[in-house]
Amino acid sequence: MAKLPSPPSDGRLGKLSAPVRLLKPGMWLARIGFAGGDHPSAWSQLRHWGPGAGRFDHHLPDENGQPHQQQRGILYAAADYRTCIAEVFQQTRVVDVTLRLPYLAVWQNTTILQLLDLTGAFVTRMGASTAIHSGNRGRTRQWAQVLYAAWPELDGIAYCSSMNGNAESFALNERALAKHPFPDRPASLRMLGDPLIANEMDDAAWRLGYIVKR
Repeated sequence: MAKLPSPPSDGRLGKLSAPVRLLKPGMWLARIGFAGGDHPSAWSQLRHWGPGAGRFDHHLPDENGQPHQQQRGILYAAADYRTCIAEVFQQTRVVDVTLRLPYLAVWQNTTILQLLDLTGAFVTRMGASTAIHSGNRGRTRQWAQVLYAAWPELDGIAYCSSMNGNAESFALNERALAKHPFPDRPASLRMLGDPLIANEMDDAAWRLGYIVKR
């Protein structure tokens, strides 16, 4: 049996008692977004175009099987900026601080968010495995669609970063927006090329074995 098989029906999953990870008010979150490129986004803006390349994109393709703009949205975040760097730049392992104008946003969560907790043994119980954190993304996006349907009361997924020592990461979906989780402005919003955070970028890249390109 494959370590990461196709997901079962959402009806079957919904009968399981899902573990919930609470993101409480005041918790610090970080994300790396892009102010340029084909799909620029504001720091608190979810991506409603998809499914894209994200691990837990729950978007549905159009009638031709292609990504498109839709109501479903996703925003990937973490509790620390090193995890954001590890995840966003994992394909090349080069932190390019100019291409597509990347920025780092840090903010405090303003409300209680309930996320499906995939950081423990539940991934095995639901029929998958820890490969859901590192396996084929096309398959994990299939899981994301079914998990979204199985637990409509949840605001996203808590999962393990496969690139930063299983550090906890978060995929927030559009249901979270009804709870207004974002403050009016982030505590910090800086372009990755900002000299004021150059030391942080260099240190994170060194610890990950990545290269910073300026």
